[in-house]
Amino acid sequence: MTPRPQSEPTAKSRQLAAAEVDPLTGYLTTDQGIRVSDTDNSLRAGARGPSLLEDFHLREKIMRFDHERIPERVVHARGSGAHGYFQVYESLADRTAATFLHDPSVRTPVFVRFSTVQGSRGSADTPRDVRGFATKFYTEQGNFDLVGNNMPVFFIQDGIKFPDLVHALKPEPQHEMPQAASAHDTFWDFVSLQPETMHHVIWLMSDRALPRSFRTMQGFGVHTFRLVDASGRSTFVKFHWTPVLGTHSLVWDEAQKIAGKDPDFNRRDLWEAIDAGHFPEYELGMQFIPEDQEFGFDDIDLLDATKIIPEEVVPVTPVGRMVLDRNPENFFAETEQVAFCIGNVVPGIDFTNDPLLQARLFSYLDTQLTRLGGPNFAQIPINQPVAPVANHQQDGFHQQTIRRGPANYHPHSIGGDGPVIAGPDEQPYVTYPESVDGPKERRRSATFADHYSQATLFWNSMSDWERQHIVAAYRFELGKVTRLPIRALMVTHLNRIDHQLATAVAAGIGVPAPEPEGENHGRRSPALSQADTARETILGRKIAVLVTDGVDRESVTVLEQALTQLGATVELLAPVDGNVTTADGVDLPVTRAITTVASVLYDAVVLPAGEDAALALTGDGYAVHFVAEAYKHAKPIGVLGGGLAVFNQAGLTAPVPDRSGVGRAAGVIVQSATGPASDDFVAAFVEDIAHHRHFDRPLDVVPA
Repeated sequence: MTPRPQSEPTAKSRQLAAAEVDPLTGYLTTDQGIRVSDTDNSLRAGARGPSLLEDFHLREKIMRFDHERIPERVVHARGSGAHGYFQVYESLADRTAATFLHDPSVRTPVFVRFSTVQGSRGSADTPRDVRGFATKFYTEQGNFDLVGNNMPVFFIQDGIKFPDLVHALKPEPQHEMPQAASAHDTFWDFVSLQPETMHHVIWLMSDRALPRSFRTMQGFGVHTFRLVDASGRSTFVKFHWTPVLGTHSLVWDEAQKIAGKDPDFNRRDLWEAIDAGHFPEYELGMQFIPEDQEFGFDDIDLLDATKIIPEEVVPVTPVGRMVLDRNPENFFAETEQVAFCIGNVVPGIDFTNDPLLQARLFSYLDTQLTRLGGPNFAQIPINQPVAPVANHQQDGFHQQTIRRGPANYHPHSIGGDGPVIAGPDEQPYVTYPESVDGPKERRRSATFADHYSQATLFWNSMSDWERQHIVAAYRFELGKVTRLPIRALMVTHLNRIDHQLATAVAAGIGVPAPEPEGENHGRRSPALSQADTARETILGRKIAVLVTDGVDRESVTVLEQALTQLGATVELLAPVDGNVTTADGVDLPVTRAITTVASVLYDAVVLPAGEDAALALTGDGYAVHFVAEAYKHAKPIGVLGGGLAVFNQAGLTAPVPDRSGVGRAAGVIVQSATGPASDDFVAAFVEDIAHHRHFDRPLDVVPA
């Protein structure tokens, strides 16, 4: 056989050469080798028009991304779920044909899945991260999936950038580190080169990225949707979930320690709350924007998912409530196999041309095909609608339905005439007849161009302690970035948000302070700050009471009863498990040994009376650290009688009691008398627990 000339490559050599191509050189192409002219904008009918199905680059890029992981979700892999119901307060028939929003007496079943975004299925619950807040409504008209997050904006404006964002955010491919963390070079390189991310990134640096509980976390639909009434009239809408317990967060040091002490912290909290009958409740609110006011905002395009409409501009109208009252029977069958698709809408709810939303309409359905093994995932019990299903879809992996008769097409005259097309009186889904006219182009609307003013609005709206936490977060994250030019470029972006912010961050990461650039517009939106959240209840809060032999029994039992009656969970922690003997000789059962837990797992701490017990605990390094750490994390601390010795041993200074015998300052309540907590003490302690954290506390007194 005559050998081939060297200049004529064999098929195998061409294959090997292709496999060895350096992806960081040459032109960007599709998988078919076609050079790409634009990978930042999807193809659409005009700059504000809908994305087009013919965009082969968008479809290939998203399809390849969707199928990168099996069977775990690519994003939102770590999740927790619960069943419940939704009830509308008053009929919204004047705004939407969606019947589950018509009758206040109807309880619509729901399943909700909360999740982190970055980490794998086995990662911890408490990284700095966006949280998913996805709700499946099982309505009589079919399933409606409201697939949102705990932040009202997103990183990017066009879904074609989603693979780039997540690739940058996920562990770096050469060594698969770090897990569930954004504090690394590739993420900050991406966002520093993509200014549209600036608004969402400042949310990510805030305490919103560290929710105390899924029960104290807001949710948002992110995009602008449409409501369409029975006459065809359209109203733009944004969806908001607000927890009845208020919106509360952890602090960063605490969140990191929880990841080691109890990586299932948020999952456990949700499960135990429902199991105890403390059902999480959320209010659904909507921002309504009439069709003729679409362009009535000076600096906001309704199609831009990186922007909010401030509540002071368009108020949020409460329309209903959701209660989660049942845990899943089987985690895999329900929480893991639930398939949310943003394209699952019912009559009366429709989409807009938001280019991020348009890409998600393709991506979610495509993802389920790989993750759940084929097209029949809607037949899995957790995904089945309560509305009857009748169509000519057939076969495929995991087909559960046994279809009868020879006719599997429409129209047909064999074996009856069903299923038939619904007429106007049968409530079919009718797409809103929006006019679309524009050239096919990859171009972003000029109304999407402002990437800084809403980040400034968020910064301006924060309290002093929230700003301090944001600065510390940027310093931590950028301090992990090894390439100094990325740090410097981020400071340049921050300077366009606020000069004070940029200067404070630069001082912590070894970057020169920038010169002022532009003026802060000074606008605020108080609704964005957690400092103004609801603080009326201690339902579901966890209180640690440190006990040992010699503790005063009444100082424990009276306060425990008062807190439990208000819905708090009280746990008695001792140096060892079992029982402790009180000062009057009674055995008092211990909930668990203090060495098996930590202060980061509790919302407040009690140091009860009892001279002998206090003396023993002052010599217990674990107990003393427990108190000091709770103080550092700004948690309420109640001190009764001799328990003051333990507080002082932690190097802390207690408030001086007044004539009533109770002293109170910055979340620390002290009762000088031994014995049961007084009414004044209980009332003050309950109020401080409901307040959540006390950042007015002088933390500089905490021992190193």
